[in-house]
Parts: sequence; C-alpha cells; structure tokens
Amino acid sequence: MPWAAPPCRNVRGRGVDARLSRYSYLVSLLPQKIIDDLGLRIALRRRRYSSYTPDPSDPTRGLLIDTGDAVATAASFARTLGDTGEAERFAALDARLSPLGRAVFPTMTEPLPTADEVRERVGDDALWTAVTERPLGDLLRASLDSDLARGIALTDGLIGTFSWSDDPSLAQNRCFLYHVIGNETGHWDVPVGGMGAVTAELERAARAAGAEIVTGVDVISVSPAGEVHTMTDRSEVFHGTLVLSGVGRRVLDGLLAAGGATTTGADEPEGAQIKVNMLLSRLPRLRDSSVSPEAAFSGTFHVNETLTQLDAAYVAASGGLIPAPLPVEIYCHSLSDPSILGAELQASGAQTLTMFGLQVPHRLIADTDPVAAGARLLAAAQQSLDAVLAEPLRDCIYRAPDGRLCIEARSTLDLEESLNMVGGDIFHGGLSWPWLSTPATSAAERWGVATVHPRVLLCGSSAQRGGAVSGIGGQNAAMAALEILAG
Repeated sequence: MPWAAPPCRNVRGRGVDARLSRYSYLVSLLPQKIIDDLGLRIALRRRRYSSYTPDPSDPTRGLLIDTGDAVATAASFARTLGDTGEAERFAALDARLSPLGRAVFPTMTEPLPTADEVRERVGDDALWTAVTERPLGDLLRASLDSDLARGIALTDGLIGTFSWSDDPSLAQNRCFLYHVIGNETGHWDVPVGGMGAVTAELERAARAAGAEIVTGVDVISVSPAGEVHTMTDRSEVFHGTLVLSGVGRRVLDGLLAAGGATTTGADEPEGAQIKVNMLLSRLPRLRDSSVSPEAAFSGTFHVNETLTQLDAAYVAASGGLIPAPLPVEIYCHSLSDPSILGAELQASGAQTLTMFGLQVPHRLIADTDPVAAGARLLAAAQQSLDAVLAEPLRDCIYRAPDGRLCIEARSTLDLEESLNMVGGDIFHGGLSWPWLSTPATSAAERWGVATVHPRVLLCGSSAQRGGAVSGIGGQNAAMAALEILAG
C-alpha cells in the first residue's frame, strides 16, 4: 500500500510537537450565547479563503473563492469555467440562502418553534419549499450552471451523510441546512489551539460550576427512575432526579434495555466518511500554478466533488464499491492557527492536513478488519488527491524521529470501536429538521430532548437539534431540566 508505514501519534510527548484533533475539526454551530453563558475562553478564527476546487477534467485550473476579494474570485471562475456569470450566480445563491441563517439559528437555543413559525420568519416561501420540500439538486441546478459549482454547494449536504442530490428522503437537505445556518452566516471557523482547546474550556467551566467529572467508568444500565449502574473494579449506582444522556440513541437503548426498561426505538445509524489526519514537512505543489498551496489549502480544498461525481459515488457505494474517484475535501488548520505546532515545526515550514472522504457508508467496511479497511480507504483518498497535485503527497508527509509517517486514517469502524458511535455515525443518527410539525406538550419535547421516559433526557447529538460541535443539545437539555425541576 502507498502509505503502509505505521502512523505516528501527532501529540505532544510522543516525539512530534503537534496537536491535531483525531475526530473533529472546524466550528460553525457553537452559538455565541453558549460561549458567553459558560464564560468559555476560546477564540475562533475566520478563514479568508472559502474553498479551492480543481477542475477534475483539467486540474491545471481551479476555482478559488476568496472571501476578501470578489474581483479575484470572479476572475478565477472565468478562467476555470470560461463563464463570467457563474461567480455572480454562486454569490446570488449564497445571498438567497442567508435568510435561513438569520431565521433559524437564533431559535436553536430557544424552545422549538413550529415549521409554520419558521417559514414565516424566513419570509420567502419559494426558498422554504426549495430547501424543505424538494430535493436539494433542484435548487442547485436552477441556481448554478456548472457541474463544478453545483458540487461545491452539494458537499454541504453530504458531510457524514450518505445521500445524493435528488434523494427523495431529503437527508441531504437537512444536512445542508445545518451547514449553512451556523451563527447566522454559515462560516466554518478554526478553533485556536485546536479542538482540544474547546473541550478543555468546557471541562474548566464545568468544574468551576461544581460538576464532578468521572472517567474510566463503564455505564452498564440506566433506569427510567434515574438510576445509573456503573462498573469499574466494583459496581456502583448513581441516583438522579433526571438522567441527561450524551450518547447516541442506539447506545442509550442498550443501556435502558439492560435496566429492564422500554427503549426509544432508534433507527440503525450509519456514518459515511473517513477522516485522515497528517503532519506534512511542507505543503505539496499543485498542478494549478496560478494558485499558491497556502491559499488552496487554507480553505476547503474540494477534490473530485462535482455534482455528477458525488452522485456517481453514491451509486457506486450503494452497489458495494468504494467510489473511484473518491470525493475528498481537505483543509490545513495550521495555516490559520500555527499555535498547534511547536516552534521548531513552525520554523521548518511543517503544516497539518486534514482530509475528509465522502460517500463511504459504514456498510462498505462493517465486517472487515479496521486496519485493513482504513488502508483501503486511505489508498482511495490518496489516489484521488494525487490526481490534482504536481507531486505525490507521500513525499511531503513528515516522518517522526523513529521514521514513522505522521498520518492516520480514522474510519467509521474506528468511531464505532473507539467512541461507541454505532455505525460510525458522527451525528448519532439521521439529522432532523430543527422545528416541530405541531406544538409540544412537555418541557422535554419543547426543547427537543425528550425520550419515552420523562426522567431521561437527551443532551448530545441525538437531541433534535444535536449534531456537530455545537453544545446546543446540552444547553437545551439544561433548559428543559430547569423547567421540569421547577415543577
């Protein structure tokens, strides 16, 4: 295999002075309200370049979307597509979608509104219909002329979601909505210090508020009466007025069943991604000499992600095949935030790189060895990316002092085995619309955190507005708990 050397562990104290989140990467959906309420000392840095997308038919040219230079962006569209109007159409689509962020995101930390209430807030019935009632492909084809630009937009509907442009289930639409509403703008920002800085601040705030955090303990059952049974060297039972669960619904079902209780009846989750983390000695050169690697990799670098390619990849994976080419997107955290690298690495020109492969549902590797599965998917990702580079990426991967390549692939199998995320689903199950069809009848329903048991609430990605790095599920579970305890 091209990258068969054992990966180095990119953490301090293991020979390489670099910190790169193993599973998460960017922040968009964490509301400022939660940051302020918890007093979190975190910094989120905006990326100047939104994305770079090489033309798969001719990788010597590509679309560079520069949020700080509309003229340069238009020139890039014209040079790549030979169409001076597509940049305007792309910007117009972004502007047309903006009412969704302004209407929906402020409600994410409030009691769930009804669909009719949100539709009225959006104030554009045609947009509402296009996003919530018709497959996303219809909107993209009506708004954009090029397969390349349509694909850039469609990727927001496929992160961790196995779907396609015309999927009648609208799974792609729900994923798309969450990707374009974050903090009312849809911008995805870089957490300074890495995602570990965010979790460390959450831990600090929790301990400061009096929370007791217990680790290294296996929860073996949960009862509707608020009993949580655990096992370490000995069994122990915790009693609570309420139980707030941050695990996936399928995991919670297992714990409830072990406690002899009715389960929530959750569907089988299925993730559809591979994440590759690496440290490079330097950024690779592009086949497109008009764009610097620093610009291309600082935003989201799309590879083989035209709308046609994304749909073809869905068909291939549905038939049991790893897509070829594999749709891939990449970004470089250290270009926006070099603090995750030690001083020597920074001075040497080293950079981190995160690669995210799409349209690889868990079913493709569910019954295979995790190491072998990761190697197969990594090889597919390498082949896809190398097609747009002027040199093999392998030649740029940093080697640890013991000679190991600083790269690791984390598949849905790894998520399932390491984090108990059933099916490797990063959302703990299919995303839901962030509103109600009819008014709620209880505090837990009103906040989107209800289970079939009144004393067991959801506070993680399984909550109605959960999913991604947001804190929204926890904030809403806390608000429901306050209402319930107040009587």
